[in-house]
Amino acid sequence: MNSKFLVVIAGPTAVGKTALAVALAQHFRTAVISADSRQFYKEIAIGTAKPTPEEMKGVKHYFIDSHSIHDEINVNDYEQQVLQLLDQLFKDNEVVILTGGSGLYIDAVCDGFDDDLPEGDKQLRKELEALKDKYGIELLQEKLKQLDEDFYNEIDLANTKRLFRAIEVCMLSKQKYSSLRKGKKNPRAFNTIKIALNRPKEVLNERINQRVDIMMQEGLLEEAQKVHPYKDKVALKTVGYRELFAYFEEETSLAAAIEKIKTNTRRYAKRQVVWFKRNDNDYHWFQPEQQVEIIQLIEERLD
Repeated sequence: MNSKFLVVIAGPTAVGKTALAVALAQHFRTAVISADSRQFYKEIAIGTAKPTPEEMKGVKHYFIDSHSIHDEINVNDYEQQVLQLLDQLFKDNEVVILTGGSGLYIDAVCDGFDDDLPEGDKQLRKELEALKDKYGIELLQEKLKQLDEDFYNEIDLANTKRLFRAIEVCMLSKQKYSSLRKGKKNPRAFNTIKIALNRPKEVLNERINQRVDIMMQEGLLEEAQKVHPYKDKVALKTVGYRELFAYFEEETSLAAAIEKIKTNTRRYAKRQVVWFKRNDNDYHWFQPEQQVEIIQLIEERLD
């Protein structure tokens, strides 16, 4: 039986995952691996709520500032790199912490992906790109909703590459992408303990609003200006940046852009909760303050 345990700390943005992950890493004397698909990138720290050195409290973190926005890392790359890292970390640690809100990336590490998804079709991809250029990304978002509403509710709809791929798989296989991804799980050389955090909706929404205000105070506007020339990079097609890009391009006011960031972040948080509740019955749900109960659960599994 495997004696190594990957402890997953998941949940919506702004719920309090970082503080809990650091506390658990200190308790079990181990490291933290980020499963936030935007915190990988060195150039974007404020808008991704990247943990500061003070918040890390001396705990070693991986996949924070590990890549440049010019060197894209996709979910398959991430899966392979994290599995290699875990092989090393488990030599000296019984427990490793994986934390973040990117459900697809967590699933990749814990379970892998089905190997029998249809390969891409160049002609279909060209047709989808032509539709996007002519009618905008909204048309493709609506198309995915018609083909697979479950996956529509789960992904970052601004991620064009993932949107194209999901539509492509649905059209080529004549099945829902979400159902195809839930096939056979790949074997892993470790056990998983999955913790999901949540808060009452009103409390989480207020935390999100406050976080956006703090980001603006800490220099999110200036950070977004620096990366604006690279706005077509996949890493920048995300909440907090695309709204400010619209302001730079005089499509909206700054006040409206900030309000849009708050609205879109709240919507994203809702989709994250849906993802973790719908995709996996293995998650144990807690409030972030239930640290004692969470440690107890983990230690019971370790025995």
